[in-house]
Amino acid sequence: MTIDLPRRLVAEGLGTAFLVATVVGSGIMAETLAHDPAVALLANTLATGAMLVVLITILGPISGAHFNPAVSLIFALRGDLDARDAGLYVLVQIIGGIAGTWVAHLMFAHPLLEFALKERSGLAQWFSEAIASFGLVATILAGLRHHRRAVPWLVGLYITAAYWFTASTSFANPAVAIARSLTNSFSGIRPFDLPGFIMAELIGALAGLALMGWLLREPALTRNHEVETNP
Repeated sequence: MTIDLPRRLVAEGLGTAFLVATVVGSGIMAETLAHDPAVALLANTLATGAMLVVLITILGPISGAHFNPAVSLIFALRGDLDARDAGLYVLVQIIGGIAGTWVAHLMFAHPLLEFALKERSGLAQWFSEAIASFGLVATILAGLRHHRRAVPWLVGLYITAAYWFTASTSFANPAVAIARSLTNSFSGIRPFDLPGFIMAELIGALAGLALMGWLLREPALTRNHEVETNP
């Protein structure tokens, strides 16, 4: 990283705040305007996917645009992010996510502090979160390897799709999950259900790192025409 740590931390906190404000705010708007849950989910999906494209494009060159403790963990394990910096990334992501929930509540005249009552638990939900995080990590790592400039679109489109093909609607992000436990609205999750979600997200992310580390491994260079090098 050539950008100094304070600016990277601000970018991570700001990006996570805007991401969560989008998730929570668009959920409140959709729930208010739409009487059909499918339409509300579609509105929530499109807003979130679009915001991810914007945030990764404008903040990626500053901090890497993780906005996600699971992603920061993966980059730390790869040696691309210092362990201390990764810990600070996670801290500001969580703080930024909570701030994003509060911003959404203020914009829609909701109580600033509330706890979600929506139950999201069970094996299907946890498995969905593991799959969502696995796919997110695979998308990021393969995108960085093959088409770095396309990563904002790849991530935005992946999350847009994952909202619909996972039973959990693809949180895939511990910081976002924590922030969503503080809103009793369309996108909420009970605080009691957080441990299962976060554990599944981390397991899925680690599985994505393991598989993509093998799948994207550069072939070992072999000595060509060894005979020609001998006297």
